[in-house]
Amino acid sequence: MATNQQGSLARYNTPQQISYLRKAITLADGGKTVTVGILPPNAIILKPLSGVSVHTVFNAGTTNTLDVGTTADGDFYGTALALGTAGFVPLDEAVSFKTGANGDTYVTATVNMSGTAATTGSADIIVAFIPNNDK
Repeated sequence: MATNQQGSLARYNTPQQISYLRKAITLADGGKTVTVGILPPNAIILKPLSGVSVHTVFNAGTTNTLDVGTTADGDFYGTALALGTAGFVPLDEAVSFKTGANGDTYVTATVNMSGTAATTGSADIIVAFIPNNDK
């Protein structure tokens, strides 16, 4: 995909706007790690606007959570975010929300479910960010 930014695979919107990644997940993603998207170097993640919006609760018998992180650390941004209640659950980790200066950051998410098999569950993962376009 062309990004008009040399050396990056991340998507860029018009300068001076908030960009975002959005990835739909369902109960079929239980136990899987999915790629949410790619953040460009030196991007600032807007923590209050980023998290998971649960539309239909995940109803596995014991565990219904989501980890959001990177390929290097699967729960870097969010650990055990609740999927069992409808609503918006923000990212919860107290880490730097600025991506590294050397290369893209791949954002991943892992849907954790255990106990009796889930019969419902749908949500959208949202990562809002501001790219480093102040050049």
